[in-house]
Amino acid sequence: MALITFLVEDNKTIRDNLVPALEDLVNGHVVGFAETESEALAWLEAHPDDWQLLIVDLFLKEGSGLGVLSGCGARKAGQRVVVLSNYVTADIRARCKTLGADAVFDKSRDLDAFIDYCNTDRPSGLVPL
Repeated sequence: MALITFLVEDNKTIRDNLVPALEDLVNGHVVGFAETESEALAWLEAHPDDWQLLIVDLFLKEGSGLGVLSGCGARKAGQRVVVLSNYVTADIRARCKTLGADAVFDKSRDLDAFIDYCNTDRPSGLVPL
Protein backbone atom coordinates (compact mmCIF):
# COMPACT_ATOMS: atom_id res chain seq x y z
CA MET A 1 0.00 0.00 0.00
CA ALA A 2 1.29 3.41 -0.94
CA LEU A 3 1.75 6.35 1.40
CA ILE A 4 0.11 9.26 -0.47
CA THR A 5 2.44 12.21 0.02
CA PHE A 6 2.45 15.91 -0.81
CA LEU A 7 5.76 17.76 -0.65
CA VAL A 8 6.27 21.43 0.23
CA GLU A 9 9.86 22.04 -0.88
CA ASP A 10 11.27 24.77 -3.13
CA ASN A 11 14.68 23.19 -3.79
CA LYS A 12 14.50 21.14 -7.01
CA THR A 13 17.62 19.13 -6.17
CA ILE A 14 16.13 18.06 -2.85
CA ARG A 15 12.81 17.17 -4.52
CA ASP A 16 14.63 15.20 -7.22
CA ASN A 17 16.38 13.14 -4.54
CA LEU A 18 13.60 12.91 -1.98
CA VAL A 19 10.84 11.69 -4.31
CA PRO A 20 12.63 8.51 -5.44
CA ALA A 21 13.85 7.89 -1.88
CA LEU A 22 10.26 8.04 -0.63
CA GLU A 23 9.12 5.72 -3.41
CA ASP A 24 11.88 3.19 -2.77
CA LEU A 25 12.24 3.30 1.00
CA VAL A 26 8.70 3.88 2.30
CA ASN A 27 6.49 2.96 -0.65
CA GLY A 28 5.52 6.59 -0.93
CA HIS A 29 3.61 8.05 -3.83
CA VAL A 30 4.20 11.79 -4.22
CA VAL A 31 1.07 13.30 -5.74
CA GLY A 32 2.52 16.78 -6.10
CA PHE A 33 4.61 19.53 -4.65
CA ALA A 34 4.49 23.24 -3.88
CA GLU A 35 7.36 25.70 -3.77
CA THR A 36 5.54 28.45 -1.85
CA GLU A 37 3.29 28.78 1.16
CA SER A 38 0.38 30.04 -0.94
CA GLU A 39 0.70 27.18 -3.47
CA ALA A 40 0.77 24.65 -0.64
CA LEU A 41 -2.25 26.12 1.13
CA ALA A 42 -4.22 26.31 -2.12
CA TRP A 43 -3.44 22.67 -2.91
CA LEU A 44 -4.36 21.52 0.60
CA GLU A 45 -7.66 23.43 0.46
CA ALA A 46 -8.51 21.94 -2.94
CA HIS A 47 -7.46 18.39 -1.96
CA PRO A 48 -8.34 17.89 1.72
CA ASP A 49 -8.72 14.11 1.36
CA ASP A 50 -6.00 13.43 -1.20
CA TRP A 51 -2.98 12.99 1.06
CA GLN A 52 -1.77 11.00 4.04
CA LEU A 53 1.65 12.57 4.60
CA LEU A 54 2.56 16.22 4.17
CA ILE A 55 6.30 16.96 4.20
CA VAL A 56 7.09 20.64 4.81
CA ASP A 57 10.33 22.58 4.53
CA LEU A 58 10.51 25.76 6.61
CA PHE A 59 12.16 28.07 4.06
CA LEU A 60 10.22 28.48 0.83
CA LYS A 61 10.35 30.75 -2.23
CA GLU A 62 7.47 32.72 -0.71
CA GLY A 63 6.12 32.51 2.80
CA SER A 64 7.27 29.77 5.11
CA GLY A 65 6.59 26.27 6.24
CA LEU A 66 5.32 27.71 9.51
CA GLY A 67 2.47 29.31 7.56
CA VAL A 68 1.74 25.96 5.92
CA LEU A 69 1.62 24.30 9.34
CA SER A 70 -0.78 26.98 10.58
CA GLY A 71 -3.02 26.42 7.59
CA CYS A 72 -3.45 22.66 7.87
CA GLY A 73 -4.67 22.40 11.43
CA ALA A 74 -8.05 21.04 10.33
CA ARG A 75 -6.63 17.89 8.77
CA LYS A 76 -8.30 14.54 9.16
CA ALA A 77 -7.30 11.80 11.58
CA GLY A 78 -4.58 9.73 9.98
CA GLN A 79 -3.11 12.62 8.01
CA ARG A 80 0.35 13.44 9.29
CA VAL A 81 2.46 16.54 8.86
CA VAL A 82 6.24 16.27 9.06
CA VAL A 83 8.75 19.11 8.95
CA LEU A 84 11.97 18.28 7.09
CA SER A 85 14.32 21.24 7.15
CA ASN A 86 17.95 22.33 7.37
CA TYR A 87 17.06 24.73 10.14
CA VAL A 88 15.97 22.72 13.16
CA THR A 89 16.71 24.14 16.58
CA ALA A 90 15.01 23.40 19.88
CA ASP A 91 12.93 26.58 19.50
CA ILE A 92 11.92 25.78 15.92
CA ARG A 93 11.08 22.19 16.87
CA ALA A 94 8.83 23.44 19.70
CA ARG A 95 7.17 26.02 17.47
CA CYS A 96 6.49 23.42 14.76
CA LYS A 97 4.98 21.04 17.31
CA THR A 98 2.81 23.88 18.69
CA LEU A 99 1.57 24.57 15.14
CA GLY A 100 0.61 20.92 14.71
CA ALA A 101 3.62 19.12 13.24
CA ASP A 102 3.61 15.43 14.13
CA ALA A 103 7.39 15.22 13.80
CA VAL A 104 10.35 17.47 12.96
CA PHE A 105 13.52 16.24 11.26
CA ASP A 106 16.78 17.90 10.23
CA LYS A 107 17.65 17.16 6.59
CA SER A 108 21.35 16.90 7.30
CA ARG A 109 21.21 14.75 10.46
CA ASP A 110 17.87 12.97 10.70
CA LEU A 111 17.16 11.34 7.32
CA ASP A 112 17.35 7.81 8.71
CA ALA A 113 15.00 8.76 11.55
CA PHE A 114 12.66 10.40 9.02
CA ILE A 115 12.55 7.23 6.90
CA ASP A 116 12.02 5.10 10.01
CA TYR A 117 9.17 7.40 11.09
CA CYS A 118 7.50 7.07 7.70
CA ASN A 119 7.77 3.28 7.85
CA THR A 120 6.69 2.74 11.45
CA ASP A 121 4.05 5.40 12.03
CA ARG A 122 2.08 4.80 8.88
CA PRO A 123 -1.44 6.18 8.92
CA SER A 124 -4.37 3.85 8.53
CA GLY A 125 -6.28 3.77 5.29
CA LEU A 126 -3.34 3.43 2.90
CA VAL A 127 -4.47 3.02 -0.66
CA PRO A 128 -3.17 0.58 -3.26
CA LEU A 129 -1.44 2.00 -6.32
